Amino acid sequence: MERRKFIRNASLGLTGLAFVHQGLGQAMNSKSKKLTILHTNDTHSNIDPLPDNHPKYPGMGGVAKRHALIKKIRSEEQHVLLFDAGDIFQGTPYFNTFKGHLEMKLMTAMGYDAATMGNHDFDIGLEGFIDAQTHADFPFLCSNYDFSNTIMEGKTQAHTIFYKGGMKIGVFGIGVNLESLVPNANYGKMIYKDPIETANQQAATLTEKGCDIVICLSHLGYEYKDDRPSDRLMAKKTRNIHLILGGHSHTFLEKPVLESNLDGVPVLINQTGWAGINLGRIDIDFDQKLVKGNTIKVV
Repeated sequence: MERRKFIRNASLGLTGLAFVHQGLGQAMNSKSKKLTILHTNDTHSNIDPLPDNHPKYPGMGGVAKRHALIKKIRSEEQHVLLFDAGDIFQGTPYFNTFKGHLEMKLMTAMGYDAATMGNHDFDIGLEGFIDAQTHADFPFLCSNYDFSNTIMEGKTQAHTIFYKGGMKIGVFGIGVNLESLVPNANYGKMIYKDPIETANQQAATLTEKGCDIVICLSHLGYEYKDDRPSDRLMAKKTRNIHLILGGHSHTFLEKPVLESNLDGVPVLINQTGWAGINLGRIDIDFDQKLVKGNTIKVV
């Protein structure tokens, strides 16, 4: 359908990335014509703001300030989705003390809609993750991690679909190869599936299910000098994905980047750095037929 082509013309705006979409507005009903997508990645157990004497990001971040910012945006916008692209765990004594329970409780309190797993989310093994996950009131999306032969079977989903303002938003997760990043014992008999091939399969499935927007939560990393799978490579080698919200490489993007897919259609890629010092925001305005993306500093 025409509305699923999503992006046809693109232009840079002064306040972020703005691109015109010819037809996405047709999918909206008359009640609401705007979708706001918020996202984080690689928060690494940073519950408090960074120290005031931090050399690069003094006093930035912190869950309380992020929550206040999210609440403010939700009060201003009718349809909001909040995602995380992995590496929720590891990085501060909060993780060592509470073993991921605090992070999951706080993400639930902030109203996250879905997340994917990063390599550091395996740092307490599968049993530890399952234990912490009991406090998560949101799904973990992991389409290229096959947990069927492990105790994690049934604890994750390949994808999910959200319904907002007359739109069907399909979301799936893609994870990095854990070999050499995570001790084998921490993921057991999990089978790692090719991320590009799996992404194509998931995007095709969600498109067949009638999703108007397909979003990938990726923990592959933004780009590499070699041929390792990355967000930019995935965008180039897939179809039907509209947004890639990335993690793993701690890449700071002031605004989203466009990359053409196999059909020459631009795909939007964004990543917010690390430690929760930024909140990614993408607004799809169907009335104006504009999409704007920017990174908000959590200060």
